[in-house]
Order: sequence, then structure tokens, then C-alpha cells
Amino acid sequence: MALKAVCVLKGTGEVTGTVFFEQGQGDSTPVKLTGQISGLAPGEHGFHVHVFGDNTNGCISAGPHFNPHGKTHGGPSDKVRHVGDLGNLTAGADGVAKIEIVDKMLTLTGALSIIGRTMVIHEKVDDLGKGGDDESLKTGNAGSRLACGVIGITQ
Repeated sequence: MALKAVCVLKGTGEVTGTVFFEQGQGDSTPVKLTGQISGLAPGEHGFHVHVFGDNTNGCISAGPHFNPHGKTHGGPSDKVRHVGDLGNLTAGADGVAKIEIVDKMLTLTGALSIIGRTMVIHEKVDDLGKGGDDESLKTGNAGSRLACGVIGITQ
């Protein structure tokens, strides 16, 4: 039986969305993310799992990207990356970004589970750690946090 989770993203402006997560049996099976986020400026936006499931001070209290292995920031297909690095979502002219991601580093089980952590959609494009400066290796220069939500278990 698959494990399932959900995250409802809300921001200070018009940005809202829902992300659904599904993982088959076993920690080594990939996690499938589906859903959509609306109210975005057209173009690419960084999309990450952050450490804390704390939104008491808005998205800022979610802390940095989820990085239990102490790696530098990268893209979702890079060998060296944070567990929470999911690259970019692309919003169309209508401001909607569709989510269809399969990720081998995320898990919904065990010590490195993303359940209870926060998803964040960022203002700018994530440079995937290739921006040539220190901030690129931490955040991908993705800018401010437009919307966020805690990842929770669902049926």
C-alpha cells in the first residue's frame, strides 16, 4: 500500500496551491509529487522542502532547505544536492504552475521523512547551485518565499 501526504501552500499574496505526495512500499522507492500552484508571476520559481514544519512567522520560520547530509545546493538530478532541492516549477501566462515530479531522494518514511516539514515556492528562478556565489550554494538565489505549507499525512 502506498503512503500519501499533502501540503496546502498559502502566502501573503495571491499565491496558493496544493501538492500531493505518494510513495510505494519501502524507503528506496521514489516519491511522486503532483498538484498545482496559482497566483505566480509567469516563469520559473524555486521549489524546495525546508527543514521545519513551523509557519508561525510565515514562511521564514521554516528554516533552510532540508539538508540532512550537509551537501551544497544543487538541482534535482544532481548527485550533490540538498534532499529538499526540487529545482523549479514553471508558471504559465495564467500564473499557474503544474506539479509533476518524481524524486528519488525524498521519502515519506524513516528518519529522513519529509512529513512535518515545509514546502516553499520562491519568488525567483533557482540557479541550481551554479550561480557562482556562496548564496547559490545555499539557496540557489531563489529569492523570497511566496507561499508555504506543512506536509501532512493523508489517506
